[in-house]
Amino acid sequence: MTLNLFSQFASPHLLGIPLILLATIFPWLLFPSPSNRWLPNRLIAIQTWFSKTFAKQIFVPISLLGHKWALILTSLMVFLLSINLLGLLPYTFTPTTQLSLNLGLAIPLWLATVLIGFRNQPAAALGHFLPEGTPTPLIPILIIIETISLFIRPLALGVRLTANLTAGHLLIQLISMATLTLFFLSPIISSLTFITLLLLTILEIAVAMIQAYVFVLLLSLYLQENT
Repeated sequence: MTLNLFSQFASPHLLGIPLILLATIFPWLLFPSPSNRWLPNRLIAIQTWFSKTFAKQIFVPISLLGHKWALILTSLMVFLLSINLLGLLPYTFTPTTQLSLNLGLAIPLWLATVLIGFRNQPAAALGHFLPEGTPTPLIPILIIIETISLFIRPLALGVRLTANLTAGHLLIQLISMATLTLFFLSPIISSLTFITLLLLTILEIAVAMIQAYVFVLLLSLYLQENT
């Protein structure tokens, strides 16, 4: 039974080809490219409104130097949001349940923000390792603690996204298996578990959107510290 539960998180293969590649490319096909028409259709208008609203909310507290990241972070938000929501459909695969993918997104972007901070404001970047007014005996300990907290940031980004989505998918599968098993034994209890399954699915949709937003929001906070 344990193998059946966790088999949904294994990357499926078709003819020896990992389908995670198609799963990461497919979301971009759902978003239309801008047209040359004077009046865009509703889908393009919603896409444009979402991009402008998201970029405005994320980049208001960031300096003008960090506004160059608007396209990167907006594209990342759309990518994560699409993958998380598409993974809730039946017979699909959620690539963001793989820690390798999430760390592959978190580590390069986090490292880029750190390098920007050391290049543009090296004194302030180094000052994060030692708060002002620290007693002399505590200086080595605080430097070690701040260094560990800096390097643990990308790990926290990847693990947070992976753990939340994995837990939600496991709960959905457990309750769906219970609903199917109880259908022939006790239809009343089975109907109650089915209602619970619907509510959990709605919650998981919210979690999918919130976790994509939190991932990008934390990256924007790291960028704000270094610009």
